[in-house]
Amino acid sequence: MESLGAFLKNRRDRITPAEIGLRTYGTSRRVPGLRREELAQLAGVSAGYYTRLEQGLAESASEQVLDALARVLRLDEVESAHLHNLARQSGRSGLSEPPAETPHDRDRALLAALDQATPAVLLGRRGDILDWNRAGHALLGEGLAFDAPQDPDRRPSVPRAFFLDPLARDFYRNWSELAEIHVGYLRLTAGRYPTDARLAALLGEIMMGSDTFAGLWAAGDVRDCTTAAMHIQHPTAGALSVTYQVWLQPDSPDHRLEFYTPNDPGSADALRTLIPQTAESPGSGSTGSAGVSPEATSSRSPLEPCSRAAQAQGE
Repeated sequence: MESLGAFLKNRRDRITPAEIGLRTYGTSRRVPGLRREELAQLAGVSAGYYTRLEQGLAESASEQVLDALARVLRLDEVESAHLHNLARQSGRSGLSEPPAETPHDRDRALLAALDQATPAVLLGRRGDILDWNRAGHALLGEGLAFDAPQDPDRRPSVPRAFFLDPLARDFYRNWSELAEIHVGYLRLTAGRYPTDARLAALLGEIMMGSDTFAGLWAAGDVRDCTTAAMHIQHPTAGALSVTYQVWLQPDSPDHRLEFYTPNDPGSADALRTLIPQTAESPGSGSTGSAGVSPEATSSRSPLEPCSRAAQAQGE
């Protein structure tokens, strides 16, 4: 997990004096960005107070101080929200085991109503798939049992599969772009829930198993995850491109409904070859051989189980 001080230092190192109009008069500098006293002066606080804040020794920071720091550090809306999240949680310590997440009946009803019309999944705060419709199952996990999300111990983890399964880089043709989004959103989530023991364990597992994840995490970027293109090489349907869009429910802020729409006629045709097949064997998720594209290159999606040895070879 991340501390308020670590985030402030990361962002302070990114801002050069020239960017905000400070003159250095050619003097040598021992830090890559702003000095603590420079940031404190620009934000209107004492250097001693800011130093205590960055070192985790200050009890709290007001909304006004945080807004001033965000302005000087040129944080965007998502980064500013992350700063405020970290400040609110800075006094807490220790991890706790949260209860298993339960999908809202309204979300399940919406997924059931869509069924084969549009691929959709319901994601929990840690990226676990809590539920999906037939089309979403066909797109992202056709080799898994359709009812896998119903059991908290069997729920597919999108971040775990994305970074630790060696097939993920073949399945997602724009893997590098999506990896940055994944890590940025996980950091945002970690700021919201710094005492979530399951989230901390997931981050630690991925950090140890993926050098790419560790490098992106160290960069300190924060991103929300509301819409983006996914270019997929599906094991059954072949190459296709979709855009995911996230719907949030005010009374279930931890849960995200993701809907996937095709980006071109060829992708729409590819989805149509997948969707009818799921109705034939809903229990196992098997899709048979009808509609298989000659472009398909792998035998399973990265959400399907793979051995620990195979995961270790993913980097």
